[in-house]
Order: sequence, then structure tokens, then C-alpha cells
Amino acid sequence: MTPRNILITGASSGIGRATCIKLLKAGHRVIGIARDFSKFSCNDDAFTPVTLDLEAITTLPTQLQKLAKEQRNIDAVICCAGRGQFGSLEEFSYEQINALINLNFTSQAYIARAFLPILKQQQRGTFIFIGSEAALQGSRKGSIYCATKFAVRGLAQALRDECSKSGVSVSIVNPGMVKSEFFEKLTFTHGDDAANYLLPEDVADAIALIINARAGTVLDEINLSPLKHVVQSKPAG
Repeated sequence: MTPRNILITGASSGIGRATCIKLLKAGHRVIGIARDFSKFSCNDDAFTPVTLDLEAITTLPTQLQKLAKEQRNIDAVICCAGRGQFGSLEEFSYEQINALINLNFTSQAYIARAFLPILKQQQRGTFIFIGSEAALQGSRKGSIYCATKFAVRGLAQALRDECSKSGVSVSIVNPGMVKSEFFEKLTFTHGDDAANYLLPEDVADAIALIINARAGTVLDEINLSPLKHVVQSKPAG
């Protein structure tokens, strides 16, 4: 295996953190992007933390262009950053709609815009989006969240075709409910049984499968689900 230079967003928690750990252990060099690294103290010399707020959408293009110039040897990008917000459409303010779309979709498109030219110039590379089971079917209370994930899935599918002639593979992983910080501020969560949720490491394994695939082979889309779908409300207060 040839060590790769991999950029990972959402690197400080959940799927992003688990993916960083797995790929570092495999001998890759990882550049991690997060707003706050207090949850992830990594002393591995192959890890470079980059503090960047993907919700700061007006300044993001300039910051990403600067990072792309500094990290021109990147040959894989994994977009893990995002958050969940749920409720009936009328429960969202216009500002909340805009903020969720900016983080979950627009920032992902900006990252692709900044780094895909580098991968294309190298005539090789891997770009992976983390989608969601919400990208497969709309659900009650999930109108805006589902819309952002449907948009990411559409982007991945279009880029898959757009980039193939340049030797760049584009994939998307759609996990179901993952036991992580994702649910900390939500009013619901997965069931307590181990069959009711995925672990971040399960998703990291799927990402590693894509990273390690033979050149010329593309895993277009991977859907991961817990064995049993159980959703439960959190106690009030």
C-alpha cells in the first residue's frame, strides 16, 4: 500500500474522527479540518489539524483556496462535516434553513470546487462524500435535512461522471443512525440495543474500502444500516 495524503472534514468527532484514526493507523497522512479540535487530541506526526469553520460561508472560498495551495499533494478528500436539525418546515426560520443548507451542502460543493482541480491535474485521486439514509427517502420532520442530503447525493452522482475521464473516482457513503455526537442536541436518538445503531468505526471501514480499492474500480455508493431501525424520543428536560 502506498501512503496517501488525505483531507478529512469534520475531523474532530464522530465519523470524521473515526476515519482519521483508522487511516492514520493504516499509514496514511491526514489533514483534518474542524472548527474545534478540543474533542480530538492527536499526537500522530502524520496528522495536521486545520481549524476552519465551514459555516462561515462568505469567507470559506478564500480560506479553501489558500489551503489548496498549501496542500497540493492531496490525493483524497473525505467530506464528513455536517449536522442534523429536524422539525416541520414551518418550525424553521429562514435563517435556519439557510444555515443548514450552507453547512450540509454548500460547503461540500465549495470543498469539491477547491480540491477537485488538484486531483484532476494529478490524473488520479478519490473524493468521498458522507451522505445519509436521509438522501434515499424523504421523511416527516426532515424536510430541510433530507433536502441537503439529497443535494449532496446528486452532486456526488454528477461529479462521478464528470471526473472519471481525469482518473478521479467519486463515491458517497449513506449511513443510517450512527452512535455519535450527532444526536446530542436532537430530541430523538437510536434505540439502546447494539443492533439499533452503527458505530462511527463501521462507516470508517466503508470509507477505507473505497480508499483501498484498486485504481480503476469505483464504489459509487455504499448504503449502511443498523440491523434494526429503532427511533426513540429523549426524556423531556
